[in-house]
Amino acid sequence: MCTRCESSTSALSPASPWQPRRAFLLAAAGAATAALGAPALAQVNVGNASVARNLVPADKIEAAGVQQYGQLLAQARAKNALAGDNNAQLQRLRAIAQRLIPFATPWNTRAREWKWEVNLIGSKQINAFCMPGGKIAFFTGILEQLKLSDDEVAMVMGHEMAHALREHARARMAKSAGTGAALSIGAQLLGLGQVGDLAARAGTQLITLKFSRSDETEADLVGLELAARAGFDPKASVSLWNKMATASKNQGGLSFLSTHPSGTDRIAKLEANIPKVESLYRNAKRS
Repeated sequence: MCTRCESSTSALSPASPWQPRRAFLLAAAGAATAALGAPALAQVNVGNASVARNLVPADKIEAAGVQQYGQLLAQARAKNALAGDNNAQLQRLRAIAQRLIPFATPWNTRAREWKWEVNLIGSKQINAFCMPGGKIAFFTGILEQLKLSDDEVAMVMGHEMAHALREHARARMAKSAGTGAALSIGAQLLGLGQVGDLAARAGTQLITLKFSRSDETEADLVGLELAARAGFDPKASVSLWNKMATASKNQGGLSFLSTHPSGTDRIAKLEANIPKVESLYRNAKRS
């Protein structure tokens, strides 16, 4: 899903709620951006987000995501592959997103200001993603080939939203830039240069960015909790990945799984965390 734009009108809106020198730069960056930890009432345990992300300005990486998302939609529209507002599958996706979005802000206070958007692109790809800044896209292939239930769609969407909320792209950009670029960004944050050069150049990389296994595990668990709080059955996380494994076997491997490693270990982690969020799911279903 994560092979990786600000429009004037959003399709969705939020429903409501190291060496000494480098250490110095990290401290300065950390002071510029508040620590991103798990919400106090979180049921899953994912710890604090990577401090490395503070070396890349959040607003710059979000702006890059918004720009690339807009370019992707324009390309799809030119090929008559962008679903219209009346498309039943798109309406379904947006309805699911409306249930998930209210639970996003506790995981990242910046999400309160994001102009959330969901779109559907006609493609056989088994894929979906959420850009920094809350820009979500699904490909028809993931819905049609896997025949996803609403609960399974919510698990996919929650997982992708979690990547954006936990700022995995921002952290990966900082880590892949190397020490020299990191020091340069740190200097910029200290007022010694133009801020955001790296993030401004990073837009073309967001759509193909690969996350680490720890990022994927974190997204699985945060997405699981988001979906459970929104009233989606957490057991669907297991059925989703079983479907993904079957599809990969039948098709000789999926490009999707190159960035979303599958296997028994992943399912085992989800199964171990389902009991932690089942009460959230039951409460949501009662309300």
